[in-house]
Amino acid sequence: MEMLKKISETLYDGDEFAMPGLVQEAIDAGITPQEVLDAMMAGMAIVGDEFSRDELYIPEVLCSCHAMMEGSKVLKPLLTDQDAKSLGTVVLGSVQGDMHDIGKNLVGMLLEGRGLKVIDIGVDVPAEIFVEAAIANKADIVACSALLTTTMPEVPKIIKAFEDAGIRDQVKIMIGGAPITQEFSDRTGCDAYAKDAGGAATLAIELCQ
Repeated sequence: MEMLKKISETLYDGDEFAMPGLVQEAIDAGITPQEVLDAMMAGMAIVGDEFSRDELYIPEVLCSCHAMMEGSKVLKPLLTDQDAKSLGTVVLGSVQGDMHDIGKNLVGMLLEGRGLKVIDIGVDVPAEIFVEAAIANKADIVACSALLTTTMPEVPKIIKAFEDAGIRDQVKIMIGGAPITQEFSDRTGCDAYAKDAGGAATLAIELCQ
């Protein structure tokens, strides 16, 4: 449908000012809120994929995320509980000793843009807090950011904390950050490694299916 295609393209272009009007126009034309949301998420999927391939840069991705948020403001009151049901829940945080949040925040926005519910527990998060947040929110995925080599030893501590709590088999643990590699992820027992924010969003969708 032409209008839904236009919504996807406008979101991709990052036009946050045009999005609310387009979304309302689609609703007024009889398109369901869920169909509009699906079109928006399709646009975000392209943004995430192109960001992973270094075809888009952070400022462009942020513009698309803001457009998504503006469009969502119009949709939110119209979606039923059934419509609004997320694809899964992700607990997101930077590991203990790591105070960086820009990359983590970008991951969070891309995850939400793909239809996942994100519980952001902040930076400098101890292993036991990751566990508590996962239990409290019935998380499907725990996404840990470690941007410093000095904080990499926190990752096996997080794995062990989930094992000690008896819920390791109930949650997928995803890790990312500049010094992290696939080999490190495998060695520490993580379920998935994402090399960038776009990859994290795609991986999270796969893990929830």
